[in-house]
Amino acid sequence: MKERYEFQEIEQKWQKIWEDEQAFKTVEDYDKEKYYVLEMFPYPSGKLHMGHVRNYSIGDVVARFKKMAGYNVLHPMGWDSFGLPAENAAIKNGIHPAIWTDSNIDEMHKQLNGLGFSYDWDREVATCKPEYYKWMQWLFIQFYKKGLAYKKENPVNWCPSCATVLANEQVVDGVCERCKTPVTKKNLSQWYFKITDYADRLLANLDTLDGWPDKVKTMQRNWIGRSEGAEVVFGVEGTDLDLVVYTTRVDTLYGVTYMVLAPEHPYVENLTKGTEFEEAVNAYKKECAAKSEIERTSLTKDKTGVFIGQYAVNPINGAKIPIFISDYVLMDYGTGAIMAVPAHDQRDFDFAKAFDLEIIPVVDVGDPEIDLYNLTEACAATGTMINSGKYNGMNNRDAIKQITEDLAAEGKGKKTVNYKLRDWLISRQRYWGTPIPMLNCEKCGWVPEKEENLPILLPTDVEFTGKGASPLTTSKTFGQATCPVCGGPAEREYDTMDTFLDSSWYFLRYCDALNSENAFDKKKVDYWMDVDQYIGGVEHAILHLLYARFFQMVIHDLGLVDAEEPFKNLLTQGMVIKDGAKMSKSLGNVVSPQEIQEKYGADTARLFILFAAPPEKELDWSDAGVEGSFRFLCRVYRLVYDFVTNMKGDNAIDETVEIKNANDKQLNYVLNATIKKVTEDAGGRFNFNTAISSIMELVNELYKYKQSAELNLPLFNEAINKLVVIMNPFVPHITEEMWSCLGHEDRLYAQAWPSYDEKALVKDEVEVVVQINGKLKDKLTLPNNSSKEVVEEAAMELDKVKEALEGVTVVKVIVIPNKIINFVVK
Repeated sequence: MKERYEFQEIEQKWQKIWEDEQAFKTVEDYDKEKYYVLEMFPYPSGKLHMGHVRNYSIGDVVARFKKMAGYNVLHPMGWDSFGLPAENAAIKNGIHPAIWTDSNIDEMHKQLNGLGFSYDWDREVATCKPEYYKWMQWLFIQFYKKGLAYKKENPVNWCPSCATVLANEQVVDGVCERCKTPVTKKNLSQWYFKITDYADRLLANLDTLDGWPDKVKTMQRNWIGRSEGAEVVFGVEGTDLDLVVYTTRVDTLYGVTYMVLAPEHPYVENLTKGTEFEEAVNAYKKECAAKSEIERTSLTKDKTGVFIGQYAVNPINGAKIPIFISDYVLMDYGTGAIMAVPAHDQRDFDFAKAFDLEIIPVVDVGDPEIDLYNLTEACAATGTMINSGKYNGMNNRDAIKQITEDLAAEGKGKKTVNYKLRDWLISRQRYWGTPIPMLNCEKCGWVPEKEENLPILLPTDVEFTGKGASPLTTSKTFGQATCPVCGGPAEREYDTMDTFLDSSWYFLRYCDALNSENAFDKKKVDYWMDVDQYIGGVEHAILHLLYARFFQMVIHDLGLVDAEEPFKNLLTQGMVIKDGAKMSKSLGNVVSPQEIQEKYGADTARLFILFAAPPEKELDWSDAGVEGSFRFLCRVYRLVYDFVTNMKGDNAIDETVEIKNANDKQLNYVLNATIKKVTEDAGGRFNFNTAISSIMELVNELYKYKQSAELNLPLFNEAINKLVVIMNPFVPHITEEMWSCLGHEDRLYAQAWPSYDEKALVKDEVEVVVQINGKLKDKLTLPNNSSKEVVEEAAMELDKVKEALEGVTVVKVIVIPNKIINFVVK
């Protein structure tokens, strides 16, 4: 064993051994309990950042611990490798997206291996490879056959200069990020998945996900946004048109003083064409088309809108109310029309004030400090009905039910359930994505490709200009095809799939990644699924996690898998920050994982990132903390080196351990307490920082014990060996090296996790804290489980306590056995 901790040599050595021995290859063992741990796979940008290192280090500790605890562990890795950055690189650098992506994957693969992560690379998937996206296309066809895929027109962001569709993230302050041209809206026919068919199930199943953080489940509930209310029909004066509005507060109908339509509402053009209002309305619609959804719905922006010259008729009292268009109403949400009750809704109140519209209170909240007829802001609408005809005097909650029933009886409304959740737009006018396996035949319409013809490959004869339609349209070989139904000429779909589809089932493909005949084998996927522990950032709480749950449910309904939910337990790790801010190049506070590895080693990087904060909390980077982690590893290495060279030597040590004195008992206690602590923290609670802290205390105890006059070599040997074992999930390279130097021929990663002796955790003596009015005064060492009387008598003999109690009255004495005695005095 070398005297110096040569981390680079050690890490390279063990990484090669693990690779040569296929140390982490996993096979199904149907007689053994499985454990599937998975970190969200990365986009192959080419470089790992500290957020990656934290995510994957957490997962690796869990995987290594569970393997040592006797589970058959699946711990795979792959690449979410379709997406816009590769296409932008093609435009900028003239390099094909596949070449750029493959190069980045190779680089990141090396970086991951360099950190010692225990992945089964035989199960590696890359979503941009035909052997993966073939099955993505196959799944699309199954969704289509089940009636879950359909096509309709929808507005998209359009850059007139580039003549191309832009993703929301490519629109910055209303202009194209590439050419700075103002962005407009354009209607395109696009593909959707009917996720709304699964809204109730997605909502109900959240109650079964006990291993998910409450905040994530709340975010999904809010995103699905189920509400019970009523659809109310407003007529348009002088026409036979009806405007349908959804509201949860039908009790406020008498307070409606105006109506607002989305600028894109199809009635707007009909109602303004040829009128004096047409020019202003069209100008406002053009202005709205350049705004993002976030800009339009911001609660802090000034309220804008245009009167369209028409009036709606309130179905409950026949009142005429003016119709406006405003950007804060979206066509994609509800019916694209809202009834406005300014007395009881702040946004409606602000709009009414801006346009000098009437404000009618209809619910008396019973607060004498609120002047309902001179409101300075909207007030709550819970209380007694007023200004509401025959419903006056009713509790507003009772009125909701009654008014809904009355409207339904008159054919002017009905009770209904509404969702904020909208069907999933999955079309992208991009090249670097999975081609949608649909063809358009003049005779048969849209039909799916024959499954035996999959995959529909991305063509290579395309041009990347950044202008015009999708690069797929420039291919001379892609578009023309044969209709699989009638055999006539057909044209392929030029859109590709949203990359969120690729990441919505990759965890299933890992279960059978090399299968060329099916997306996966049901027996294998039923063995591994559901994922026991999923780990990733909270920023994926809604879209990715919701889409993955939807996919799993559909695939379950197709009879392809038994599990209805994909992820049993979810851990959302916190962000890595530095100097109080997120790491970014613009702030100059980025720390490169590679730099840390070169200076201190992968084990130091892992140890610091696991020790610095609980996994779900933000981690504030500290250079001093990294240095401290490195010093600790050097200290452990020296401890083992000294034992191997100066104490153990070539001699066999009797493995029979006898506890001979108080020092032995103390070391044995700390050893077993540490094993218990690390077992609980690494195996279930994932409090890795406190697990590492307890390991540090054990190392301190070992150094202290080493100075004993009567050193018990078998006990010290056992403690050193068990220390190395329980450190392994956190710092695998240095511990494998030390294990080998301790004389073991087998591999540490394959060792059984040590058990702890409950009897050793019972102390003969305990330390009791002595307090007066809750403040520390002194400490006592007493026999374990001493009676209250013994504790009180011993405490009263302490000089500091005698002095503090002089001249005061003891009101009460509180004793917490083996921990605290507190004198309450006055």
